[in-house]
Amino acid sequence: MKLHLFNTETRELEEVRPHHGDTIRMYTCGPTIYNFAHIGNFRTYVFEDLLRRTIRFFGFKLEQAMNLTDVDDKTIRGAIQNKISLKEFTEPFKIAFFEDLKTLHIQPVEYYPAATDYIPQMIEMIEELLKKGIAYRTKDGSIYYSIRKFPTYGKLSHLCIDDLKINASGENAADEYEKDNISDFTLWKAYDPNRDGNIFWESPFGKGRPGWHIECSAMSMSLLGETIDIHCGGVDNMFPHHENEIAQSEGYSGKRFVYQWVHVEHLLVDHKKMSKSLGNFYTLRDLLNQGFTGTEVRYLLLSTHYRTQLNFSLPSLLAARASLKRIGDFVIRLRSIEGESTKHIHVFDRIQKAEKEFKEALSQDINISEALAVLFDLIRDIHTLCDEKAVGIREARAILELLTHWDQVLAVLPLHPEEEIAPDLTEKLRKREGARKAKNFLLSDQLRDEILQRGYLIEDTPQGARLKRKS
Repeated sequence: MKLHLFNTETRELEEVRPHHGDTIRMYTCGPTIYNFAHIGNFRTYVFEDLLRRTIRFFGFKLEQAMNLTDVDDKTIRGAIQNKISLKEFTEPFKIAFFEDLKTLHIQPVEYYPAATDYIPQMIEMIEELLKKGIAYRTKDGSIYYSIRKFPTYGKLSHLCIDDLKINASGENAADEYEKDNISDFTLWKAYDPNRDGNIFWESPFGKGRPGWHIECSAMSMSLLGETIDIHCGGVDNMFPHHENEIAQSEGYSGKRFVYQWVHVEHLLVDHKKMSKSLGNFYTLRDLLNQGFTGTEVRYLLLSTHYRTQLNFSLPSLLAARASLKRIGDFVIRLRSIEGESTKHIHVFDRIQKAEKEFKEALSQDINISEALAVLFDLIRDIHTLCDEKAVGIREARAILELLTHWDQVLAVLPLHPEEEIAPDLTEKLRKREGARKAKNFLLSDQLRDEILQRGYLIEDTPQGARLKRKS
């Protein structure tokens, strides 16, 4: 069975395969580390993890890079406003990002390049583009890419150069300078002390810093080679960011940059675009503080096909919790089975059918909705067979093995049905126990009440206090 993905560039389902050697090389868009990542970001990151896991599920070797954008307008602005260095400003958000990845069961990838570590490679690319006449320098010392020199510009987003509007390059109005064409984009921004403070790099073109687009091209080609198999990111990055990546990468190397482009659709909150002004803006930490777990958030974020908009809501998170409880109850039932089955019904045939259908669903553009339907159909059928005494310990073990195999992809199944507790609640319990030992009963009662408000009881056991969800 072969894995197929929808290629944004060709608008067709295409087989996934390595084009050089036996390893898939994949670049996935990571965060700009100027703030905590929000759930819209994590919709993309969870899918990128699902894609990674699926590729390996189908037997491929994989090398993946996810970039960390630590220099751009936002990070520089934040560092200047806080009167600290760029690294001091970005480092806490970088640490938080990796904590969030762990909470969402997102596998570590092979490379996490930070843009500031690849400035020399970016400068080398810009020098070559200047030498080829594809880039040009303006009076202030900035370097721009001339999209007129790249005849296939627009092939990813299927836009015609003549139809591009002012500012389609994604530049700020202050960065327009004296471009030859309104849609040309920045490769190098000349140093501006009012904008950049003391943040700059020396280059053959003078002081300055790279444009955002050149960063990903330099990091991808440095780590994975001039041509990669898959490039994945949010649909909002398709134009201009990914379009510009193609232009500068292929202009530099003369080779095809990416074989398959994969884009994840937007996340909405209560059918509206997420916005702080609308009060519907959530980071992962906001949801954990409301008593939800990383597994519940992951389940909701991956449960809708990646090319379909996902409508996020708190009720939908509660539905995710209910779905996971249904799976957990199923696992508990299987683990409680003892002895052999009393009827000769072909349970193993049903298991093999589910195994085949699950993989078939994934093979067709990672149809996760269909894959989850296979899971819940199996749960329903096995419950019926359990009622009929047709499932013995051998069959139960085989089903649990299948679920374990599937969880290599899903990473949400409660195979060991101890409930996952939000980290901040575990910390509250720890502090409460400390307050009780110190006879600080006011603080102890306050923490107990906070835990109760989140829907948990404190249960004393011989091993110590633990949290238990209220029924």
